[in-house]
Amino acid sequence: MQRSESMRLKEKKVKDLMVDKKRLVEVPYMASLAHTMTTLVANKVVAVPVAAPPGQWIGAGGSMIVESDKQTGTVRKHYIGMVTMLDIVVHIAGDNHLSGDDDDITKDLDQRMSGPVSSIIGHSFEGLSLWTLNPNTSLLDCMEVLSKGVHRAMVPVDGQAENVAAAGVELVESAWSYQMLTQMDVLRFLHDRAGEGDGELQSILSRSVQDLLAVTEQIYAITDRTKLVDAIKCLKAAMLNAVPIVRASDVDQDDHKQHINGRCRKLIGTFSSTDLRGCHIATLKSWLGISALAFTEDVASSPLYTESESDTQINRRELVTCFAESPLSEVIEKAVTRHVHRVWMVDHQGLLVGVVSLTDVIRVIRHSLLSSDSDDL
Repeated sequence: MQRSESMRLKEKKVKDLMVDKKRLVEVPYMASLAHTMTTLVANKVVAVPVAAPPGQWIGAGGSMIVESDKQTGTVRKHYIGMVTMLDIVVHIAGDNHLSGDDDDITKDLDQRMSGPVSSIIGHSFEGLSLWTLNPNTSLLDCMEVLSKGVHRAMVPVDGQAENVAAAGVELVESAWSYQMLTQMDVLRFLHDRAGEGDGELQSILSRSVQDLLAVTEQIYAITDRTKLVDAIKCLKAAMLNAVPIVRASDVDQDDHKQHINGRCRKLIGTFSSTDLRGCHIATLKSWLGISALAFTEDVASSPLYTESESDTQINRRELVTCFAESPLSEVIEKAVTRHVHRVWMVDHQGLLVGVVSLTDVIRVIRHSLLSSDSDDL
C-alpha cells in the first residue's frame, strides 16, 4: 500500500500543484519601489516578477520569458526579472546610504524609494536569474530545483510552452499567461498529502530533523542591541532574508553593528526583510535609530500596518522553533501555519543551535523519497 501511495506521489507533476493558484502578481518595469512595496503588501507576497515591453531588455540571467497574445501569438510583455524584499533592503542599505544625519537619511530614502523597480533587479543572488517550470515537470524534479537556492519559479498556463515535450527548469518560455510556484506551495502540498494518509510520506515526516540532516548549523545573528539601521545592513552583507535576534553578551563583547555567530546564544526574536514590507517610508525613517528587536515588536501593533498584515505580524513576534528531536512533520506544520520560511532549532534552554529552512526541508524529503526507490530495487 505504501509503495502504491509513494508511486502516486512521485507521479505528481507541477500542474497538480497549480490547481488553486491565483493569477500572477506582477509590476511594470517603471513602477517605483514604493509602489512595488505596496503591491507586495496588498497581495501578501514577498516577490514579484517585473514586466517590460518586448524587445527592449535582456532578462535576468539571459532569460527570455514572454507573454504572448492567445489569438495572434504576438508578444505582449517580457518578464525581465524577479524583485524580492531582500532586493529592496539591499538597495536601501547599499553604499552607506543609511549613514549620515537624520535629514540626509530621510532625503536619501525618499529618493531611493522613488526610483524604478527595474533598477534593482539582481541586487540579491536570487534576482540574478528568472526561472520557469514546465507544467509537466515531475514533483521530484521540481523539488530538486527548489532545493538548490531557487525559491520560486513561473509556470506557464493557458497555453503551451515553446518546448512542449520539455519538462524541467527553463530560461526561455512563451505562454499566454503564467502563475507562480513557490517553495511554500510545495510544502503545503506535501503537508496536505501527509494529512490524507500518504504512508511513505508520513514515515519520512515522522523522523527527526536531526536524523534527516535537515539542520544548518552555521547561523548569522544580530543582538537585541543592534539598531534597525544596522540590522538592515547585516541582511545586505550576508544576503539573508532573515536573521535571529539573540541576547547580547553580559560582558558586551559583541559588535552590535555586525552580524555575529548566533550558535549557543539565547534566541529572543527574528528580524526579517518582510518585516519592512508594510512599513510606510515615513515611519521607517523614524524607526531607524531604535533596536531591531523593538522594531519587530512595535511594527506588529502599529496602526500604520495594513489590517491584512496585522495577524501575521502579531504571530511573527512569537518565536517559531523546534528541537533536534522534533519530527519533520512538526516543522512543516509550523512553517505552513505560521507562514515562515525558516524554523530556528534551539536546545531545551532556549539556546540557538541551528535553523531548518524550506530549502532544507524540500531537500531531505526528496532525498528520502529517492532513497526509498533504491531500497526497493
